[in-house]
Amino acid sequence: MSRTRKPDWLKMRPPSGQRYTHIKETLRERDLHTVCEEANCPNLGECWSGQDGPGTATFMLMGDRCSRGCNFCDVQTGGMEPLDRDEPANVASAVAEIGLDYVVLTSVDRDDLSDQGAGHFAETIREIKRRDEDILVEVLVPDFRGDPACVREIIEAAPDVIAHNVETVERLQWPVRDRRAGYEQSLGVLDQVSRESDVFTKTSLMLGVGEYDHEVYQTMSDLREVDVDVLTFGQYLQPSRSHLEVSEFVHPDKFDTWGQVAEREFDFLYCASGPMVRSSYKAGELFVDAVLREGQSVESARRAARAGTR
Repeated sequence: MSRTRKPDWLKMRPPSGQRYTHIKETLRERDLHTVCEEANCPNLGECWSGQDGPGTATFMLMGDRCSRGCNFCDVQTGGMEPLDRDEPANVASAVAEIGLDYVVLTSVDRDDLSDQGAGHFAETIREIKRRDEDILVEVLVPDFRGDPACVREIIEAAPDVIAHNVETVERLQWPVRDRRAGYEQSLGVLDQVSRESDVFTKTSLMLGVGEYDHEVYQTMSDLREVDVDVLTFGQYLQPSRSHLEVSEFVHPDKFDTWGQVAEREFDFLYCASGPMVRSSYKAGELFVDAVLREGQSVESARRAARAGTR
């Protein structure tokens, strides 16, 4: 079956510019991976340029091969390699070289490791903070198969935002995600972070995979029940013919509506919503706009959010 032609609003501009080139060269020198490149993110140039804010780059830890095979994801599955013990220091060095103020760390799934990579995540967070405690660190973590000890190790490393993506509504977890993932398991991770810390929590949903409006609405309700602070919506795009097909190209006006519902009705701290939005889209700029430019510290803003006074 041929793939449906993309509408005009999904046309993207190729990345360019001096800052983009500098970031790319710095990453290659240190043999580092970014999910921006591995997942062919359409916003790579925009986020890396950071002309109107702190700029965002999303480092992908623990290799470029995943132990899971989600039907929406373009990252390769299998052939897991040993961890690079120098990676945490190399990431921190790259962050300093690039001059980032806001860093996103994510990873492939590493079900093959005894701690599923939680310790490697934590070490990278601490290494960045050790060099400059003012750098804001967001981590986009796997579900760690719902293991509370792994989630707790991330919390204790003290990032500023902990994200974990539910990806889609409950009914569509399979075939969208690997069978080892699950809606309740993902909610459990986010709930634990909310209960055990003052760290901001964040998640993301893809639209256009066959979801119904009432299911999206119910998902937002479920997320607020476990005190998720930040939500993003983006359009699913099929990476190749072997991946899940696009069910619908959702119009930008509908994305705007979902963003308004999220912020006004469900009281999310902020919601980035648009066809080209991805989980880490302008993460630093949006976080600063929503929290720090109001004159609050991360800690005080988080306490206010928990008290319902944001």
